Amino acid sequence: MVHAGGLCRRNSDLSGALRGFACMPDFKHKLWDHLAIMADFKLDIDYPYEIVKKESLEVKPDMLPYPHNGIRYRHYGRILENMIKKAVDYPEGEEKKQLISLIANHMKKCFLNWNKDGVEDQKILDDLRDYSKGMINLTPEDLHLNEQQRVYVPRRPQQNNNQRRPQQNNNQRKKY
Repeated sequence: MVHAGGLCRRNSDLSGALRGFACMPDFKHKLWDHLAIMADFKLDIDYPYEIVKKESLEVKPDMLPYPHNGIRYRHYGRILENMIKKAVDYPEGEEKKQLISLIANHMKKCFLNWNKDGVEDQKILDDLRDYSKGMINLTPEDLHLNEQQRVYVPRRPQQNNNQRRPQQNNNQRKKY
């Protein structure tokens, strides 16, 4: 006959990855819960802790509330939509112009992440006008967007082990 307390102590000793958790107050409680779950709650023993109930394990958690309003242009994202709303409410002046310029350049970067072929500045300005409900109405002459170039980091060609070692075929060696 196996002693349940010995099983829990042995599990505590075997779980090397959890050694830091052994000093936690509910660590042993969790071990006793695990023992009850592994035995399908059929052990007839006196548990030193109140163990988890079988019914509570079968209860599904509540659904998470996800936002149901869609993003108009997914490649820009919701944060950019919120930034444009803030820019519309921003007081007129040089800071607002700089903010709109930064937003438009960021929109161009976001667009290029999805469409690598390129984008016309007029398309970005049209989307900016659309998002701001006509409150931000610019032309390419009013705002020049930075040229965005995709930076490709050249990858070193992969070499297999045979290419790193000198050839060991004696017939192909040069003789001097």
